[in-house]
Amino acid sequence: MADPKYPVRTVGRTFEILEIIQELDGAGVSEIAARVDIGKSAVHNHLTTLENYEYVDKDGDEYHIGLSFLGLGAYARNRTPIYDTAQSQVDELADETGELVNLLVEKNGKGIYLYQSKGENAVELDTHEGKRVRLHCTGLGKAILAFRPDETVDEIIADQGLPELTPQTITDRDAFDAELEEIRDQRYAVDREERLNGLRCIAAPITDDSDRSIAAISVACPVHRVDDDRFYEALPEAVLGAANVIELEYNYS
Repeated sequence: MADPKYPVRTVGRTFEILEIIQELDGAGVSEIAARVDIGKSAVHNHLTTLENYEYVDKDGDEYHIGLSFLGLGAYARNRTPIYDTAQSQVDELADETGELVNLLVEKNGKGIYLYQSKGENAVELDTHEGKRVRLHCTGLGKAILAFRPDETVDEIIADQGLPELTPQTITDRDAFDAELEEIRDQRYAVDREERLNGLRCIAAPITDDSDRSIAAISVACPVHRVDDDRFYEALPEAVLGAANVIELEYNYS
């Protein structure tokens, strides 16, 4: 993402404060001021303005993200064409597998969870709709990158790197390129505890009529509960089937 030619510092500072509040799940003036290079009074001015417009709520001495953002987020999601097409298939896959099913899109080199659906046995994770994640350490992200041009992958890795999140994260570029090649051959990706210890996922790309990924869909499950037979045989078939239906409806309806 290119930096703006004439950035408005006040706007940038406001969003920095909001991201701190979200990261900390609520924060006070002193806590925020300690993490930005402006004083407490300036932080307080930002917060009271946001509170006035109901973009933050105050609870005692802490500020939290307000519900006004919910309307903006829902509007942005509804404007993403793949959401309407994929939502019902995500729900059906969650019902079929009983697990957590995610829909992810790429924006500016990171993944954004667009939609989630929970089956009866779904694991509770740190993910939520709107959360941003690195692409290289998730099955969803790898599925998306495998069906993008090499130069796009190069740009994203040059910008984001391949940092280690768990001992299983692929951090070597040659090994990562080999992984993408395997994903292209089998048309699904595997996350082997690469973002979170104890969690693995099967993900498939959702591609346009030029075979370029526009999103990815996954089933996530805990290692201890899902055996290898089901994980490597039944789940890929289910995820590929859902991705195929979404692609057909998206590209040809």
